[in-house]
Amino acid sequence: MKQNIVHIALVVDDYDKAIEFYTQKLHFTLIEDTVLSETKRWVLVAPKGSTGCCLLLAKAANEEQQSRVGNQTGGRVFLFLNTDNFKRDYQNLQYHGIKIVREPVVEKWGTVAVFEDLYGNLWDLIEPFAK
Repeated sequence: MKQNIVHIALVVDDYDKAIEFYTQKLHFTLIEDTVLSETKRWVLVAPKGSTGCCLLLAKAANEEQQSRVGNQTGGRVFLFLNTDNFKRDYQNLQYHGIKIVREPVVEKWGTVAVFEDLYGNLWDLIEPFAK
């Protein structure tokens, strides 16, 4: 048996603002942007070089969904972004004025910092140590 998680839905308030943040500030690749209806689009973004899971940017469609924008996990770190160059990517976060919630620390498994996306979702930026 083989299974994969291919998309994770991230509730956003505006497709274009979200696309701009992820592609211009985090340098993700826009994989797809397909109009499905007057109010709905199928928008996928992924880190450059990623061959796995994509983020599905899903615009909040009602008040309940809107209330979850930026806090889909009750304030816990939601997404984990591995990198091959922590210094480069951390400096990129700083350059773009992205809020750093927890400064870099070196753990026994790698280097990690916590940042917020444009909605306040918490992300870990991680450079794992080579095994």
